Amino acid sequence: MDQTPESAQFFLTAPSPCPYLDGRQERKLFTHLSGRRAGALHQLLSDHGFRRSQNLIYRPACLECDACQSIRVLSTQFSPSERHRRVLKRNADVRAEVIPPVATAEQYGLFRRYLDARHANGGMTQMSYLDYEFMVEDTPVHSELVEYRLKEDGPDGDRDQLIAAVLTDVLPDGLSMVYSFYDPAMPKRGLGNFMILDHIARLSRRGQGYLYLGYWVKNSPKMAYKTDFEPLEVQRGSRGWVPLVLDTGWGND
Repeated sequence: MDQTPESAQFFLTAPSPCPYLDGRQERKLFTHLSGRRAGALHQLLSDHGFRRSQNLIYRPACLECDACQSIRVLSTQFSPSERHRRVLKRNADVRAEVIPPVATAEQYGLFRRYLDARHANGGMTQMSYLDYEFMVEDTPVHSELVEYRLKEDGPDGDRDQLIAAVLTDVLPDGLSMVYSFYDPAMPKRGLGNFMILDHIARLSRRGQGYLYLGYWVKNSPKMAYKTDFEPLEVQRGSRGWVPLVLDTGWGND
């Protein structure tokens, strides 16, 4: 049976410790994506601040807290800063390739190195190859993988080294970066920022407007990097998408 906005059933998770703000509890509102209309429901809910994870789409529904704001970059209005240009220059030797969302052992090896170095205490560290495969391939909507490869001279000739990858959803009004990871042994390259810049450039070439970056929390150091990609909008419920004003952390009308 195809799912429509009217027929979708929503569920609420039990409270659990917030991963971003100490001493807070988080809850999530979620529903399943399935059937031929999954893409339309995905677009509708993304426009209302939801985020996809495999065949689920969710948004925070916390009691007495609305710190998590869904955030997106206005890609056609974005102008790279001097720091962004340095990142692009440092990665001029990196080749991006868009491929179908199919998991490989090479990706998983990079994924494991990234988690062990950057998120050693996170909930994803126990993910097996099968778990990773589900994360990448269990998608009922239009998704793609972008691999970033560095050409190196090896003993057997040229080879392309996988140094970063991102799972991306394709929406009618832009792109949504679902999950990205990169080689933790290359911190000077700024690969996390580079992948965002590459996605903004792809959207600009297509004349599309938005790059969805998930959630932003004003007082969370983990989220601070997202504010470097102005102009930005945040989803404010009944007010819709409004410009992010960094001195207040909220959107203006």
